[in-house]
Amino acid sequence: MIRSWTTALVDFLLPAGCVVCRSWMPGEAQELICSACKMRLRPPSWPRCRRCHHPLGTGRPDSADCIECRDWPDALTRARSAVVLAPPADDLAHALKYEGWQELGDLMSEAMVGAIRDVSADVVVPVPTTDSRRKRRGYNQAEVLAESVAGAVGVDMVRALSRRRGEGSQTSLTPEQRRANVRGVFVANATLRAGLRGAHVLLVDDVLTTGATGGEAASVLVAAGARSVTLVTYARALPSTALRAA
Repeated sequence: MIRSWTTALVDFLLPAGCVVCRSWMPGEAQELICSACKMRLRPPSWPRCRRCHHPLGTGRPDSADCIECRDWPDALTRARSAVVLAPPADDLAHALKYEGWQELGDLMSEAMVGAIRDVSADVVVPVPTTDSRRKRRGYNQAEVLAESVAGAVGVDMVRALSRRRGEGSQTSLTPEQRRANVRGVFVANATLRAGLRGAHVLLVDDVLTTGATGGEAASVLVAAGARSVTLVTYARALPSTALRAA
C-alpha cells in the first residue's frame, strides 16, 4: 500500500511524459515511452537478405544478390537492425542523438541485442563521432548504445576507431557519393590494435541507411587486424516501398 501511494505521489508531482508523443503516463514513471508508441515499433519484414537483413522484394529468401549490400566491402560481413526507421523509431533516434536523451540507450540497445541473437562477438566497437560533435552534444550516441550492448552480451567495449573529420550531411547524397564522402574519415587507434587481432567485431551505430559509414569503418577495423565485422544498429532506413511492406 505504501508503495502504491508513493508511486501515485510521484506521478502527481513528476508526471511521466512519453519521449515520443509527450502523453502523460500515470503509473509508468520509470518508462520513457508509452505502451502505444512501443506497439508502433516494428522490425524489418521477412524474408530478408541473409547478409544485411534488408527485406527482399522478390520474396526469395535464398536470393544471393541483394542490391542493398552487393557493393559493401567484404570486411562488413553482415548487418542487423532492431527496427525500421519510421515513426516512432525515428523520434527515438533523434532524441538520443540531438536532444540529450542518453537514458534511451538501454531501451534501444535491448532491442538491438534481440536482433543479434545469431551473432557472437569478441569485442564491441562504437562508430566514432568527431571531437567537435562530442563536445557540442556531450557524448557520442553510438557509444551510449555500444556500452549497453557490450554489457548485455558480456564482452568489452573498445574505442578502437577515431574520426578524423566530419563528413557533413549525407541526407541528399547517392550511395556512391556517400561512400566517397566517408572515405578516409576513420583511423584505428594504434594502442588498441592488439585487442582487434583475429577478433569478430560488433560495430555499433544508431541508424543504418546505405551502409557507407559502416562499410568504411569495417574496412579500417579489418585492416587493423580484425577477422570480421558485424554492424548492428537500432534502426534501418528503408525505401518507401519496403516501409509499406514492413
